[in-house]
Amino acid sequence: MAAGSTLGHSGAIEFLLDWVQRGKLGELRLAAAGHRVVHGGKKFTQPVRVDDGVLADLESLVPLAPLHQPHNLAAIRAVASHAPKLPQVACFDTSFHRTQPAVAQQFALPRELTTSGIQRYGFHGLSYEYIAARLLEVDDHAATGRTIVAHLGNGASLCAMRGGVSVATIMGFTPLDGLAMGTRCGAIDPGVLLYLMNQNGMDAPSLEKLLTQESGLLGVSGISSDMRTLLEKESTDAHAAEAIELFVYRIAREIGSLAAALGGLDALVFTGGIGEHAPSIRARVCRAASWLGLDFDERSNEQAGPRLSSSTSRVSAWVIPTNEELMIAQHTQHLLKPGRI
Repeated sequence: MAAGSTLGHSGAIEFLLDWVQRGKLGELRLAAAGHRVVHGGKKFTQPVRVDDGVLADLESLVPLAPLHQPHNLAAIRAVASHAPKLPQVACFDTSFHRTQPAVAQQFALPRELTTSGIQRYGFHGLSYEYIAARLLEVDDHAATGRTIVAHLGNGASLCAMRGGVSVATIMGFTPLDGLAMGTRCGAIDPGVLLYLMNQNGMDAPSLEKLLTQESGLLGVSGISSDMRTLLEKESTDAHAAEAIELFVYRIAREIGSLAAALGGLDALVFTGGIGEHAPSIRARVCRAASWLGLDFDERSNEQAGPRLSSSTSRVSAWVIPTNEELMIAQHTQHLLKPGRI
């Protein structure tokens, strides 16, 4: 294939499968394909072997994650087309949060709507699951205690864990809720949407575009959805500075909310692209969380930790790189063990 060629899902999968068949993995063989699928709805609370019925169920969830779900399913279909006998496993970003108490998953809507599946699902579960496992190796107190994990990237959310189990998270029915993100608005008064519909004549597609593609860091700054670009321009562009300030402010507020849900806080963990690579964002968030008992260590933060707090800090802080791909591989391997299918 010529350098610079553009491949869609189908072409990319075909290229990779051909690459494997040409022996590029040496003596290793391709046993299965594992996929991250953002939304599993109420039905899928664990990884699942994909078949036509599963695929149809996941297709019905596209309206709940329009930025992600169609691309997740396109990759599954592409593999099925080019390697129909290869087992495929779907791993869900929502599954990790099904341990939350019912009250944490419920909206104050008429009961029949809740029963139909309108509830808080939460996302970034594969990342949070990985961090929960890594904490057992990093800090036993954080692993077994009350920990807030900040998955900060183009998509961003926070999760409160007790003993490595999800207790509350700030994303809800869709990945639009919670923090301001790269292009997503985060939490917003639903009255704003009613106002835009009634006064500006906006319909559902135009609102979807506004909230998912034109808002967040991009919308506030008018420059970029990329935190690296905004940090570079912060000192010279007031709108870039305002976007960063709003991002940090919302994180700090939600940390307080999740600490309340946990009844206190033992540890704060940063992960994701921004969480792992933007020390100035970590520093601002940690300073804002000092009231919880977090004694921030500037030098350790500049050196990327892994510990970001002093040894005497009542609340410890950490930066831990996530690995969602490893979680998918482990789930796929486990599900396809002989005797499980």
